[in-house]
Amino acid sequence: MSAKDGLTPRATNFPDWYNDLVLKAGLADYAPVRGCMIIKPHGYAIWELMQRALDDMFKATGHENAYFPLMIPKSFLSKEAAHVEGFAKECAVVTHYRLKLDDKGAVIVDPEAKLEEEMILRPTSETVIWDAYRTWIQSYRDLPVLVNQWANVIRWERRTRLFLRTTEFLWQEGHTAHATFDDAEIESRRMLEVYRVFAEDFMGVPVLTGIKTESEKFAGADHTYCIEALVQDGKAIQAGTSHHLAQNFARAFDVQFQTQDGGREYVYATSWGVSTRLVGTMIMAHSDDKGLVAPPRLAPVQVVILPMGRDEEIRSKTYAAADAMAGELRRSLWRGPDFTPSEYPVEELVGPVPSPIRVKVDKREKESPGVKFYEWELKGACVRVEIGPRDLEAGTCVLARRDTGEKITVPLGDAVSEIDRLLTEIQSGLHARAFAFRQESTRIVNTKAEFEAAFEGEGGAGLVCAHWDGTAETEAMIAEKLRATIRCIPFVPLNADDNEPGVCVMTGNPSKQRVVFARAY
Repeated sequence: MSAKDGLTPRATNFPDWYNDLVLKAGLADYAPVRGCMIIKPHGYAIWELMQRALDDMFKATGHENAYFPLMIPKSFLSKEAAHVEGFAKECAVVTHYRLKLDDKGAVIVDPEAKLEEEMILRPTSETVIWDAYRTWIQSYRDLPVLVNQWANVIRWERRTRLFLRTTEFLWQEGHTAHATFDDAEIESRRMLEVYRVFAEDFMGVPVLTGIKTESEKFAGADHTYCIEALVQDGKAIQAGTSHHLAQNFARAFDVQFQTQDGGREYVYATSWGVSTRLVGTMIMAHSDDKGLVAPPRLAPVQVVILPMGRDEEIRSKTYAAADAMAGELRRSLWRGPDFTPSEYPVEELVGPVPSPIRVKVDKREKESPGVKFYEWELKGACVRVEIGPRDLEAGTCVLARRDTGEKITVPLGDAVSEIDRLLTEIQSGLHARAFAFRQESTRIVNTKAEFEAAFEGEGGAGLVCAHWDGTAETEAMIAEKLRATIRCIPFVPLNADDNEPGVCVMTGNPSKQRVVFARAY
């Protein structure tokens, strides 16, 4: 790999830059099935780190993992009309259960093997899970049910983009059952806060937390909460959602429980999920024209050590020094910065858990140091350690930061402690840089002219805070005319007067508060 294989500059074409990075950094590749992707080991390592961290957070808040079938009987989806309407155009349907060879030796579907009832490849699992909960839940003593599933999902997308929107993707989906509306509300807010902590303190991505409008909420939900991220081209990404389902699915599947006073009541439900879309969000939030920039908590390789030397005798010495440093790094534990203060208490999350440093020693002799530098910048190693013969003679090494490119020379004996410090600085610095970008990309508008001017052109416009009259008609008109949507009604105002009443920028009708508009992926 050489400089001529570089990425399309972000400023020239952001979508091409993103695709170049995902492909050339070895994160993912296109699959032979339309709209699907192959997640390569370097990309899957990011997802594994995300999965591990989230799984620990789910279990800390009392949840257990289970697994439910990929195939869902079509009749199940018919039981919840609003839900199926939201997914009907995206569902893949299994109609037969056998193949055979025709008289020319070609593989065909056996027409005699038609299913009595078609099966849907899950677009989400509410229906099959609530059918099971009917038998699991009989009494108030069985509540709450706090279950999470790690799975794949099929949604037949028309326009796809690696990690961000694919026909098949990986995700987790939590599905919980509660005795009261308030218990379900606490759960939905708690899990939204878990997602916020993860986005801010692992991904280094500041997010807005808030509620979706009626038009944007999950089909079948009473209301939907979300975390919304802003990436470098000024577009928003819905990074995670938490839905309060009220009794909708319990009524559809007749999930009732005996109350403490001997009565019968339908349970209240939540569902919540994030997906491999988080990988794309992280890439778009931090990376640059050299390649992947990953926060240390989610970087597949936190430290790469490059021992150098022109002959075997010198290399044997630099290799030994590199191996010794790698061993010391692997035995050390990195904690990183503390979690950000919580907007909604999640007492069960006790803070960062120290973990061994992920380190790789690159001893490839056929590649020049320059090529190795380029490749590890592309792949997003957080800290690069250079050990050459002159460094050994001086008892030093060179440390290079991926986020800023800064280089420092340190004594070999201090390298491990310096790397620990740098990783912490990089983790905090990426969040601070992304937060500053969001602040610079947020604007308040008060008139129709200002609002329409904010969304001129084809690209992202950042976050636009404006008054809205609360009607679906105005929301739809804005989406059609300006391709901008209400990302959320934020819990915490972005500006001092956001919660003050005003007038809608498009209609002039009364408005209760400002909401956040953006163009989005």
